[in-house]
Formats: sequence, C-alpha cells, structure tokens
Amino acid sequence: MAASEHLDQSISRGFLFAIALTAVTLVAEVIGGFWTNSLALLSDAAHVFMDLLALVLSLAAIYLAGKPASDRRTYGWHRAEIFASLINGATLILIAGGILKESWLRFQHPEAVKSKEMFIIATIGLVMNLVAATRLHGHSHDDLNVRSAFLHVIGDAIASVGVILGGLVMLYTGWYVVDALISAAIALIIGWGSIRLLREAGHILLEGVPAHVEVDDVVAKMRAVEGVNDIHHLHVWSICSHISALSAHIDIEPDFRLRQGEIIGTIEQMLEHDYHITHTTLQGECSRCLTGPVIQQLQHRQRHDHHHDHGGHDHDHLH
Repeated sequence: MAASEHLDQSISRGFLFAIALTAVTLVAEVIGGFWTNSLALLSDAAHVFMDLLALVLSLAAIYLAGKPASDRRTYGWHRAEIFASLINGATLILIAGGILKESWLRFQHPEAVKSKEMFIIATIGLVMNLVAATRLHGHSHDDLNVRSAFLHVIGDAIASVGVILGGLVMLYTGWYVVDALISAAIALIIGWGSIRLLREAGHILLEGVPAHVEVDDVVAKMRAVEGVNDIHHLHVWSICSHISALSAHIDIEPDFRLRQGEIIGTIEQMLEHDYHITHTTLQGECSRCLTGPVIQQLQHRQRHDHHHDHGGHDHDHLH
C-alpha cells in the first residue's frame, strides 16, 4: 500500500509542477497575445487553457480516488471526473468556434503583429511545455490519467512550434495572414480534441464498454477456463477513465461445481491481468446440474434409503 501511496504522491507532485508551469504559460500567452496583437498566441493560450483544465481534472481525479466511498455513494466520487470532462469539452468547442470566427475576420483583413515579441513568448511557452512534459513522462506508463495529461502537454508543445514558425515567417516576410492561418489550425485541433473528449465522457456516462476491451475476446477467455460451460448476462462498463467493472453469470460444468470458488478466482485474476478490470461481480450457476447425472444419483440414493427404512433389502432390484 505504501508503494502505491508513494506513487500517487509522486504523480501528484508532477501534476502540481506541470499545473504551475502551464498556468504561467497561459498568463504569458494571454498578455503577450494582446500586447503583440497575435491571434495565434491567443489561440495557443486557449489550447494551453484546455490543457490546464485537463491537468487540474487529472489531479482532482487522483484526489477523488482517495476519498472513501460512502453509504450514499458506493462508487465514491470517481464519476465527478467524467462530469468535469463533459463541461470541459463543451466549453472548448465554444472557444474553438470563437477563434475560428476571429481568424476568418483576420484572414480577410490581416493586422500587423509584433512578430519578434510573439516569437519570444511562444518560445518561452514551448520550453515550459517541454519541462512539464518531462515531469509527467515518467509516470505516463503507470496511469492512464497521467498519459492523457502528458499527451495534452505534448500537443501544446506542437502548437507552440507552429506559433514560433509563424512568428519567424512574419518577422522575415511581413506576411501577416500567417497569424490567421495558424490560429485556425490550432482552433481545429482544439475542436477535434474537445469532440473526442465529449464522445469519451458520453460513452462512459452511457455505461459503454471501455475502449480497450473487446467483449468477444473477454467471453472467449472466460469460457477457456477449465470447468466453465458458458457465460451469460455479461456487462462491462467504466466507472471513470481508469476503473473498469464487469459482471457476469458463470455456468459451471457439473463435475466442477465444488470448485466454483477456484474457477471464479481464476477468471478474476485473468480479467485483472489481461484487461485491468478490477471491479468484478461473478455469479456461479450450474444449468446442467438440474438435468445431469448429479440429480439422478441423489434420487437413486433416496430410493435406496427409502427401501432400507421399509426393510426392503432388495439390492439387486435397485442396482
């Protein structure tokens, strides 16, 4: 337990560091955008804002995961992360729309931009992004949450490179249309990212199957466990972006009915190892036991006892 707590603390520290750097970048790019009259810097600032929200959400998810479940909320607060993602995604679509509209106006009437200052501010932004990315990269394999935050920061760095190149082009050619073009490109990236965010959050809220799980594969692997006859009533869903749950009825072969606990344990281990499904509710049943030899044997024995009670020792007749 101590190891996972230490990992969480280390991840949280990485997040706090990345949030601080990203917030500084955001302020610098907003002030710089208005000062240099660069829409590209302002749209990059919107992209940074998107990532800052994502980082804050990820950190909040780690904090919420630590809160105990209550009698009223048996899953704890994990779903809050998905709610926040929905709000985040909806806000960003509006921001992207605003940038696209503004860049279209700029495209028709290009305005002069302080290219040199714009270039310097975008470079500072890029450096901050890369430093934040290195802090998150170490944990991006341990945690899905961290990986998405890491990819956000990398996306930011790419957008900053676009702004830097635009600044250089305008510095040497004075072709200010570039500012509008880069802004439009960044707005499209934000729009695409937010639509994906909404789709993923909606999928989780509608109890959809997690992206990394193929139901047919799961059923095949569960059936392959020795003693399993069939699988019924299978449901797989996500509680939040990194916790998956599964429930199913396991139909067990009559010969294995006494090893039901062992079979269910094997299936649970397989689900956790192969699919990272940690919340499982598996119910064992034996459909063949009702018609199979087990019942007949019991009835046979009862008849045998019945004869004994009445002093009927006619074994040859019974066997």
